This record gives sequence, C-alpha cells and structure tokens, in this order.
Amino acid sequence: MQAIFETVFDILYLTTVVTLGIRMIRGCGGRRQYLLYGVMAVTLGCGDAFHLVPRAIALCTTGLAAWTAVLGIGKLITSVTMTVFYVLLYYVWRIRYQISGKGGITAAVWIFSISRIFLCLMPQNAWTRADAPLSWGIYRNIPFALLGLLIIVLFYRSAKETQDRPFRMLWLTVVLSFACYIPVVLFADAVPAVGILMIPKTCAYVWTVVIGYRAMKKEKAV
Repeated sequence: MQAIFETVFDILYLTTVVTLGIRMIRGCGGRRQYLLYGVMAVTLGCGDAFHLVPRAIALCTTGLAAWTAVLGIGKLITSVTMTVFYVLLYYVWRIRYQISGKGGITAAVWIFSISRIFLCLMPQNAWTRADAPLSWGIYRNIPFALLGLLIIVLFYRSAKETQDRPFRMLWLTVVLSFACYIPVVLFADAVPAVGILMIPKTCAYVWTVVIGYRAMKKEKAV
C-alpha cells in the first residue's frame, strides 16, 4: 500500500511542478520574473526526481535497503537543487518588487547558499551509507534554514507593503515547507513515522509553484 500511494503521489507531484514550470517558461511573454519562476519550478521537479524516482522503484521492487547508495546520491542532488530553487526565488522577489541595491541581502543569500552546497558536498555526510550521521544532517541544514527564513521575511514584508494579493501567501508556503522538513531531518531516523511530514512539505512546494503560475495567468488575462 505504501509503495502504491507514494509512487502515485510522487508522479503527480513531479508531473505537476515540471508541467507548470514549462508552461511558465513558454508563456512568460518576456516577463523575467515568470521566466525565473518557471526555471525554478523545473529545477525543483527535476532535482527531486533524482531521489523520488529511485525511491519509487525501490519500494516497488527490492526495498529501500537495497537502494541506499542510489537514494543517498539522489538526496545529495535534491539538496543542491533545492538550494538553487531558493536562490531563484530570491531573484523573483527582486524583480517582482523592483528591488535595487540591497547588496547586503544578496550577499547573505549567496553566503547561505554556497555554505549549504559546500556542506552537502563534504564526504562526512556519508550520503551512500545507511548510517549517515545525524550531526551532518543538522550542519548542512543550518544555512539552508537561514536562507529560508530570509526568503520568508522578504516576501512577507514586500507583499504586505505593496498589497500584492497574488503573492500574499507565498511566505506561508515556505514556512510550511520548513516546518515539515526540519522535524524529518531531526527525528525521522529515530521515529520513522515522522517521515510522513514530507507529504505536506511537498504540497507546500506545489502551492509555491501554483502561486506563481496563477499570478502569471491573471496578469496575462488583464
């Protein structure tokens, strides 16, 4: 039952975000914020596929234990592409709200992002082993959480100040994604049931993509 549910859910998720991303890239009409948003969605879907596709195959065949190394490499790729996702979202913020300057904020985004990717690439993560250390799972997610917090604050303030109705809830989608992701990082190994939080986390990312897609369609219709 788990194999069927997860496989169907993951197929729907990956198909949805990649399809919406491609439609945004093709339909952006030269509007850079929606071009970036489309690239962001495709990056999200393609990056997650490196982990979710092998996981689905493993669940439907020989089990997760036999796919430890492949799944670990998939998690590494997903960790990097997810970081790229937030960097692109930051530049969507700059374009949408016509932000100029703010060199300090841009520097912080890149410091957090590069630190996250650097930590993900360290061999101490032991991505291909079943007994990967929890400590490195925490280390690599500290700059990631700081990046997410920065994105939350930026979109919350800007949407409120400009009364940007289409993007008014985007900050919340990021909050929900991290609220579901952090417990998984900390407790999933000890309490496997916590892993179910990845479902609402994934739904939060879909919501993020849908917000951009609907905003593009609304502007196009005006």
